[in-house]
Amino acid sequence: MADLLRLQPLVHSVKSYRYRRIDEAFLIKPARSGDAEKLSAAVTSKNILLTVAFEDPDILEAHLRLCKKHVRHDLHIVGDNSRELSFVEENRRAADANGALHIWLPENPWSSRNAGSRSHGAAMNWLWRNILRRGGPKAFGFLDHDLFPTAPDDPFSLLGKHDFHGDQRSAGNRWFLWAGYCFFDFEAVKSFDLDFGLDWFAGLDTGGANFEILYKHADRAALPLRNIVTIPALEGVDISRAHFERRGSWIHEVGWSTDPACRSAKREALYRLLQPHLESLTENSL
Repeated sequence: MADLLRLQPLVHSVKSYRYRRIDEAFLIKPARSGDAEKLSAAVTSKNILLTVAFEDPDILEAHLRLCKKHVRHDLHIVGDNSRELSFVEENRRAADANGALHIWLPENPWSSRNAGSRSHGAAMNWLWRNILRRGGPKAFGFLDHDLFPTAPDDPFSLLGKHDFHGDQRSAGNRWFLWAGYCFFDFEAVKSFDLDFGLDWFAGLDTGGANFEILYKHADRAALPLRNIVTIPALEGVDISRAHFERRGSWIHEVGWSTDPACRSAKREALYRLLQPHLESLTENSL
């Protein structure tokens, strides 16, 4: 009732309409570099990993190397959401070095507005509409670029029993799959107008807009869950200021939730944590 008295539903509806119009204009733009048609042809009937990259080439390099080694898949695509060409060129080199395909997405209207969640969701929607839906993969999964597998894994194998799965997040009685780790059987979802954006007014972050479209019709209790454990990143620093996550056998940096004063030290701690896994890749290649 308090929301009604403040006309909040009307305000939210107007804002949501404006956000959708901005997103639609973005989704029909061509890539700044890379061939979307060739990529859509390349994904047909394959298990596809997709990583949205954003101006962090070193992290992307480690992510791609470990995914190449540990995650069973047919093709890995980097959808580059970076703004600056220098980052794009480094990301492309990282992709080339690890057998992934790279495409520089159109200029994202949300990146310049410091709206990271909206920017990321729009990038995912562009890849869904312009690559995946046109190409028709067997299955696909989205990953965050700061998520690192440390042991052999095959997330696609679970899609034999489930139409989709991933790491779940909740807001009240609504839930969604975290945008950083979510996998879908294409045949099961191809008829849906999926929306990997957020529904901020309902408390749902990136990926949450799929609740009304897809998730609310599913049996949440039947979906597989990974064990997620928060671990301290820096000795002597409170976990609320700097932490990592162990998501099954994967390590998540959790970059944006870190106290800015700790980010540099936290990044060094991450490299120390990943070092034995990355070194084993070098040893195996000799």
